[in-house]
This record gives sequence, structure tokens and C-alpha cells, in this order.
Amino acid sequence: MDRKTIGTPGLEISSLGLGCWGFSDAYGKAERAESIAVIHEALNAGINFFDTADVYGAGGNEVLLGEALKGRRQHAIIATKFGFRGNEHGELEVCGRPNYVKQACDASLRRLRVEHIDLYFQHRVDKDVPIEDTAGAMAELVQAGKVRHIGLSEASAETIARAHAVHPMTAVQSEYSLVTRGIEESVLPTCRRLGIGLVAFSPLGRGLLGSQVRRKDDLAPDDYRKNLPRFDEQNLARNLALLEPLENIARTHDATPAQIALAWVLQQGGDIVPIAGTRTRKHLRENLAATKIVLTPEELAVAGQLAGQVQGERHNDRNLRFLDS
Repeated sequence: MDRKTIGTPGLEISSLGLGCWGFSDAYGKAERAESIAVIHEALNAGINFFDTADVYGAGGNEVLLGEALKGRRQHAIIATKFGFRGNEHGELEVCGRPNYVKQACDASLRRLRVEHIDLYFQHRVDKDVPIEDTAGAMAELVQAGKVRHIGLSEASAETIARAHAVHPMTAVQSEYSLVTRGIEESVLPTCRRLGIGLVAFSPLGRGLLGSQVRRKDDLAPDDYRKNLPRFDEQNLARNLALLEPLENIARTHDATPAQIALAWVLQQGGDIVPIAGTRTRKHLRENLAATKIVLTPEELAVAGQLAGQVQGERHNDRNLRFLDS
């Protein structure tokens, strides 16, 4: 597995990371033993970057990752996130207050069973707390040795620049794929101007660019995507009809559309690291094979036309309100 160095100060990570949310409550029930086996096989294949969050599985995702990495911690770069918590009404809210930042970090360290977090992200920006205050608290965690690198997730270009002025942001985590390219307007240029790496989550469009979901009823009852506009029955049918050019490219490479979609992200720059989530070793192997695919400039251009045609917002109204703008 190739390595990339992102951010300043640099963090060396595998060119493909593993998103761990699917091991908990994202896409229906996952088998614990298989989840741990996926993590172990990823390590054996040279993936060293594992992304989780304290909100995934109400902390259970961090516990699982910590268990899977027992005895192999030195081979792993652990990224986790803070910022979501339940309020008195049982609803999720965003919190970036300095005291909470430190409490959340200590709780994640306990669940992960590690002495430090390699890359600590603010999961969503708290619009009621100046980003300078939150970034300052994160910087103190670095000074205390509890965190090695810090970053933001789903933040605007302005917020990124303000946080970076307080303490260097090693990476920004944003959704980025063939069908979600909004960050190219200002977020990605800002990251490149400041020397900040990009961790691209959902590089397969939350599975839209694969072949497993053909109808909304294919999704498990508790699948997160049930509530996403792009997976509404009408939008899904239209979006799947757009994939023919991707399927044509896939046949040329004896690959799947999902592998071509992942290869496209991998070829968008040496400062971009996609984190492809998977719950099975079979799909992990398919993702690993995508790292060997080299698309021609013409293929990159044809595939890149998908973004302007996709139907539906990437989030529902409830989650759109958490975005920084």
C-alpha cells in the first residue's frame, strides 16, 4: 500500500483509509466478528488509517476499533471525532465548547484504550462557539500529548482558515466523490493553499456508485440511507440510470463501477485520502484492488460528468442544519 504525507506538520498515512462507521449503526446490522476481521485484513494489506467517531454506535465503534487493534496499535493511525452529543430531549446537538472538547477526548481515549489519538477531528462546527475557542482547546490537547494532530470535518473554507490560524490543521474531512464535489469550489482550494490534507469520506456516494442498492427496499429498515433524498425511490431510479458511462469504463478495466469511482478519487491529488467504509472482507478486497486502477484523462473526464446530473440533496433537512456555511 502506497503512503501519503498530508498536512503540516506531516502525517504519513496509507493512500486508502478505512471508514469504520458501518461497523455500528450506519447501514444496518453488522457482524462483530466480521468487522474485526475486516480491520485485521486491512492492517495486513497495508492500510494504517482508521476513522471512527464517539457518536458512532454511541461509543461502541471506538470500543470495537480499540479491541481490534489490541497488540497492533503501533501499526495504526487512529482518527476519531467529537462534537455530537445528546441533549435533554434525546436529540443530537453539536457542542464545541472547550471544556466539552477535553471531556470528549478523555472519553475516547478510554474507549479506544490508547494513550493518544493520532488525528482528532471536530465532527461538525458549533455555530454558537467561536471556532478559535474550539481550536484552542484542541491545541491544548496536542500540548498535553493526548492528541498528535487535529482537524475539522464538514467545515467551510472561512472556518478552516480561522482554525488554522490558531493551530495547524493537519486534515479536513469532507464528503467527496463523483457525485459530491461541492468542496472543489472553496474548501479544497483553501486546504491546498494552507497545506492541509483532505480525508474524503463516502467516496462511493454512500453506495450509490456501487451495485448493491437497486431499490430503496433493498436497504435494511435501520439503514441511514433510508432518509437520504438521493435514495428516495424516484431519485434513486434516475441516479442509477446515470451510471452507464461508469459501467462502460468499468468493463474496460475488468472492474466494477464502485472500483472506478474509488479510483477516480484516488487520482484527484496526493493530498487526498479516501476512507472507504465496508463491513465485509470481500468488499475490502475490491476496494484494495481499486488502488491499482489507473484511469486515463479521458476516462476521468467522462466519469467526472456525473456530479452535475445527480438527483437529490446529499443530506436530509435534519442533517443539513448541522453543516457549516
